[in-house]
Amino acid sequence: MANNGRPGAMRKAKKGPSGGTGGLGRKALEGKGPTPKAEERPYHKAFKSKQLAERSAAKRGDPKRGDARAGGRSGTNVRGKVAEEVVTGRNSVVEALRAGIPAKALHIAVRIDMDDRVRESLKIAAERGLPVMETHKPELDRMTNEAVHQGLVLQIPPYEYADPTDLASETLEAWKKGHVRNAPLFVALDGITDPRNLGAIIRSASAFSAHGVIVPERRAVGVTASAWKTSAGAAVRVPVARAGNLNNTLKTFKKMGIFVLGLDGDGDVSLPAIVLAKEPICIVVGSEGKGLSRLVRENCDQIVSIPIDSAMESLNASMAVGITLYEISRQRSA
Repeated sequence: MANNGRPGAMRKAKKGPSGGTGGLGRKALEGKGPTPKAEERPYHKAFKSKQLAERSAAKRGDPKRGDARAGGRSGTNVRGKVAEEVVTGRNSVVEALRAGIPAKALHIAVRIDMDDRVRESLKIAAERGLPVMETHKPELDRMTNEAVHQGLVLQIPPYEYADPTDLASETLEAWKKGHVRNAPLFVALDGITDPRNLGAIIRSASAFSAHGVIVPERRAVGVTASAWKTSAGAAVRVPVARAGNLNNTLKTFKKMGIFVLGLDGDGDVSLPAIVLAKEPICIVVGSEGKGLSRLVRENCDQIVSIPIDSAMESLNASMAVGITLYEISRQRSA
């Protein structure tokens, strides 16, 4: 009699080699390779920190991180897009609006805590017809590179620089025709990197009827939001020209009949004794630490010094320009 076993019992499989998957499980067994570094993982904190560091380096013109020009009107972010200049913070924004700084838009945080500065900013923006946009905090953080903005950001358009040769030529022609009362007067900056110095120089140039300010294209500051703010709106009245090569520009000025006077503590002419005050002049000022560069000094017709107390080593660049412009204006009025 055949033994069929217990009802419901399962028969054991015969021992021996089992069938393969035909390579279907090979991909799953390969793995995903080594774990990426923290700064390479998009959702890791180190990744965001690396991006912020690269943005900051690009704004400073660090050759290892980016190719943004030092002192330029705008920086370059990690994606290669041009980042516009912005004014951040409630005090800075309301002061910039009061000074009449050109602006493209006012960004205000969603559900911002209103105070007098925010209300005044909104009022001035409405009077000027500026677009006011409610923006979420993450977007404001991105616009300002994580700077403290207090929920208020003013977007500034790039400054439109004049050509120094065209500016000098037009001013000379207007003076010869009698459309300009005083002889052309310009201020050139050699190695000035502080935007507050530039803003103060523009303000002095406006106060003493100068016809323009010349800044080099490289290794020098441009008209940034800080310069606009320090100038107290004077940058609207005094044109700023950007020179590709300051030495070549000074040589061109001399050929056009403009005398180039350099400011330096070791000058051979004292400021009250200058005899060229009523002639077309371009004043050149260097940085407080390095002073005039060698080539710029060689291109000057005279080196003028400001008599000061021996205990004081040097004057701030903007102060030196202000004093010089006042003396020239006094002599021209006399």
